Amino acid sequence: MGIFTRVRDIISSNINAMLDKAEDPEKLVKLMIREMEDTLVEVKASCAGAMATKKKMQRESDEVRKREKDWGAKAQLAVDKGREDLAREALVEKRRYRERAEAIDKEQTQCDALVEQYQSDIMQLEDKLALAREKQRVLVQRHVHASRKKQAQEKIRRSDTADAMARFETFEHRIERMEAEADLVNFGVKSNSLEEEFLKLADDEEIEQELNALKARKGSGEPSS
Repeated sequence: MGIFTRVRDIISSNINAMLDKAEDPEKLVKLMIREMEDTLVEVKASCAGAMATKKKMQRESDEVRKREKDWGAKAQLAVDKGREDLAREALVEKRRYRERAEAIDKEQTQCDALVEQYQSDIMQLEDKLALAREKQRVLVQRHVHASRKKQAQEKIRRSDTADAMARFETFEHRIERMEAEADLVNFGVKSNSLEEEFLKLADDEEIEQELNALKARKGSGEPSS
């Protein structure tokens, strides 16, 4: 692809539309910037070459115009001296240099137009490059912001999960403690009741023995004590 084709493509490109359609906008804008920078270097080099050519042509034009003027003076001198033959030859040389000067003028006009085109392209390329760099800066900021946001969300999610598990474990431990306390209360009550039952049985046995003893004495006629 020629430099002029690349320049026209870059200048006419819609950076926003290209980035919106790109799968990886950051990568694309980086490639675009590199292409613009390389093209800008080439255009500036071409412009510098055209300007140097313009200066060279100007020097050549000045020299040719001077020669044309000199041959005109020689033709006049030859006429003054009565040498029409020399005057005619001098006029031929003068015409040759005039034609060369006219040709140089046309080349200079084309060179001037080329330099102006290069300078215009340079300005437009620099504008496009500035826009692309601004897009790159914004994309980088968005990428950094998105990465930080993602990291923050992941931390929040992990924190929420850890807190929820901690609260659940605390609640579970509290229930287990209450159940254990209830079992201890019931265990104490059962033990006391059992002791009392056995003591009651022992007391009843003692009463029965005394009652039987009284009955036995009464049957035998022994006085009760």
